[in-house]
Amino acid sequence: MRTSHLRTARATRTALLVAAVAAASLGLTACGGDDGAKDAGSASQSAGAPAASATTGATGTTGTTGDAGTTGTAGGTGASGEGTASAAPAAAKGSTGGTTGGTASGGTESGQGASDATAPVCAHGDVKITAAKADEVPTEHIVLTATNTSGRACRLLGHPLIAFGEIQTAKDVPPVAKSKPAAPVVLNPGAPAYANVRVSNGGVHEDNKVVKEFNVNLFAADGPAEGSVVVAAPAGGLAVDEAVAKTGYWTPELRNGADEF
Repeated sequence: MRTSHLRTARATRTALLVAAVAAASLGLTACGGDDGAKDAGSASQSAGAPAASATTGATGTTGTTGDAGTTGTAGGTGASGEGTASAAPAAAKGSTGGTTGGTASGGTESGQGASDATAPVCAHGDVKITAAKADEVPTEHIVLTATNTSGRACRLLGHPLIAFGEIQTAKDVPPVAKSKPAAPVVLNPGAPAYANVRVSNGGVHEDNKVVKEFNVNLFAADGPAEGSVVVAAPAGGLAVDEAVAKTGYWTPELRNGADEF
């Protein structure tokens, strides 16, 4: 009887132990299952990330159509940078071309060249001639200014033909060769030309005569032109010594050295 009770007790303990072990095993399995699910989810996300990147990359590649002018924000910095770089040189070339074209077509020098070849010779009726004393005491020089009043360009030839007195009897005033300009003097409408003129040596013992007005003629293509201009002397008149009088050539401006005599 006692042996039977012992066996029953042992069997009961064994059953309880087996049940406990089984429960523990189930618990471990369940925990392992959760961790596995988490690991699987992480793996799935990790696997999904490259896929998303690949998709974005594909979108970025498509976004390089920014060359046509689309900014393509999704295209990435690289694509946008390429679009900007390709557009900038085109703009620079266009700007340079425009500037070059403007310079080439503006042609002031070519316009003057055409005037040199086609402008008629200035006649005495085409210009207004005035005289002014040089800034010196006593007065030894005057400056003649011939202004084109014709309304068109004309060529002013040679030097002024000056007569300090009656045209028929006055002594010709000789020109100074070093003052001759290298290029023809072409006057546009309203433009002036100048000639420096010596009237005396400034000495009190010279054979001077006082001149209130005098005549100036111009050159035509074949020699002295017909007619002349009567020029009023500066205020107070001029003390002129015809023996020493000299004239410079017409020039667009008075030049140091060449026009000093």
